[in-house]
Amino acid sequence: MITARALADHLDTLLGVPGFPDYPPALNGLQLDHRGPVRRVATAVDFSRQTITAARDAGANFLVLHHGMFWGGNQRLTGAAFGRLHELITQDIAVYAVHLPLDAHETLGNCALMAKAVGLQHTARFGDYQGVKIGVAGECDLPTSELLARARVFSAALGGEARASALDPERRTRRWAVITGAGADSGTIREAATRGIDTLIVGEGAHHTTVDAPEHDLAIIYAGHYATETLGVQALAHHIGRECGVPAEFLFLPTGS
Repeated sequence: MITARALADHLDTLLGVPGFPDYPPALNGLQLDHRGPVRRVATAVDFSRQTITAARDAGANFLVLHHGMFWGGNQRLTGAAFGRLHELITQDIAVYAVHLPLDAHETLGNCALMAKAVGLQHTARFGDYQGVKIGVAGECDLPTSELLARARVFSAALGGEARASALDPERRTRRWAVITGAGADSGTIREAATRGIDTLIVGEGAHHTTVDAPEHDLAIIYAGHYATETLGVQALAHHIGRECGVPAEFLFLPTGS
């Protein structure tokens, strides 16, 4: 038997949560306690009423999320927000959230696992956020079209659709980087250009990133925000089940993004 606090402390230590920089709404760690003890764990990418219902139906009373309860920022506890909180409390479901620490983790992280999913092995870090590298990088010699094809197979299996900035059919990838979720922005494009990265694999990015990429001799593969961020929470479910002695499962709730 394990309490929500004990499981949260274990995850905090495993993922290096204390002191890890993140966006304020992430509020990494235990976000909602319960009476407990933890009987079953469910992991998911996003916080929603659908996620809560799926956790309840799975018999879980501890929910691990990548985008937690407060991802949308401060809000009044009325309407849908009240309904979600009421369901969690009446069903005695605790909530733990972990954002950038999970993206960045060397073995359980979204970025490292995304690289592995498309057949790449990282040898360096990439993607600076307040002095911490979130993504991974490495070298290979592959047609960029082959990497895109691999990303499309990966994304399709998770309800998404990978696409790319304009590609020369003869283009080859020799230096790459991966940063999942909303990984394409002006900062990552500048870093890629400075470091000689020729291919960037991300979840998504603003329209201007597709426009800017060719000017930096950069190809960007957009493999889907949801798809690229399923990997870490799936890995956490396996870890919790194996190391903590608590049944755990991943909730597949695709958004199409």
